Amino acid sequence: MEYRFSSKVSQLKSSAVRDILKLTQGKDMISFAGGLPAEELFPVEAVRDAASRIFEGGSGALQYGLTEGYLPLREQICKRMAVKGMHVTPDEMILTTGSQQAIDLLVQVLTEPGDTILVERPTYLASLQVFAMHGLKVVAAESDENGIIPESAEELIRAHKPKLMYAVPTFGNPTGRVWSLERRKRMLELCRNNDMLVIEDDPYGDIKFDDEQFPSLFSLDGKAENNHVVYTSTFSKTVAPALRTGWAIGDSRVIRMVAKAKQAADLHSSTMDQQVLSQLLNRFDLDGHIALISNAYKERMLEMESYLRQSLSPEVSWVTPRGGMFLWVELPEGLDAEALLRCAVQKGVAFVPGSSFYAGSPMRNTARLNFTHNKGARTEMGVARLAEAIGEFTVRS
Repeated sequence: MEYRFSSKVSQLKSSAVRDILKLTQGKDMISFAGGLPAEELFPVEAVRDAASRIFEGGSGALQYGLTEGYLPLREQICKRMAVKGMHVTPDEMILTTGSQQAIDLLVQVLTEPGDTILVERPTYLASLQVFAMHGLKVVAAESDENGIIPESAEELIRAHKPKLMYAVPTFGNPTGRVWSLERRKRMLELCRNNDMLVIEDDPYGDIKFDDEQFPSLFSLDGKAENNHVVYTSTFSKTVAPALRTGWAIGDSRVIRMVAKAKQAADLHSSTMDQQVLSQLLNRFDLDGHIALISNAYKERMLEMESYLRQSLSPEVSWVTPRGGMFLWVELPEGLDAEALLRCAVQKGVAFVPGSSFYAGSPMRNTARLNFTHNKGARTEMGVARLAEAIGEFTVRS
């Protein structure tokens, strides 16, 4: 039989990270590709204890739940958000299957095919997949070490009149950049003046390497009612990805529409996972755990930087991240990272070519390296293999 797939799926590009992860299975491969947390730092005993407690009241934990999510967990997240200056009620929040689903549902309820969305150049590759799936036109504003450049964004807004902006302003994926306070305020002003809603994606904001505070766009715009920002985050990076629980907060009118769309998608996300997280927050010092992993990841980032400096030529550059999980590397001019990857995989090391993170014409000599999943000898060996691949590839070119 000839299967006739929809045009929106047929034109969709596969995730570069997922494809690279397939290449690394079953081999002596050191992967700097996926955004993987360190398994040895997962709070295994605390999660096991929390999971056992959800059955103390019987089998109700296995029943259907609310589309909006487990109410006690929403109340707990509200308290955590208030500490960051985001004051919301459970009615202004919905729990989702990771923050990726939140982005998908928000785009679904807020746009029509053919609408334009503004992003930073480069931006999160999975969000570009979502936008393509929903038939959106993507325009990308230039950015530098302080984040998105308002003048570039303003020019695009005038020319294309975007309906939404998607932003990862704190330790962005892939660059690790942090928008300055001045740029946050200016971009928020631009969005207000042009009646644009912002999807603020913040999966990495808690993983910071110093005490500097980075106010969310949501908090800068005030309370949830009539806010120009819908904020999303997740427990995937701070607790464990397998618990697949994220959330979105915003004006209750937006959240109600997202709940309708979610009912059509999956009724509700795993209430078992949500109850485990709620029990975890009751007895576990999550903030202490976040401090622990942040310190560990800072050490791993500095370690990777040290090996990169020792092994690579000065033509390879990057900006030291202040948090998050990634180093964004610019390779020598003219070196195509996609071609380099094929050589690197033969050497036993993988990374994500930077071209995957661009809407439109990419910088092909860029790459994203994850520093959180490996350490010590494996990081040293991985960087050595990468340096060998760059050396051979440069000579070959």
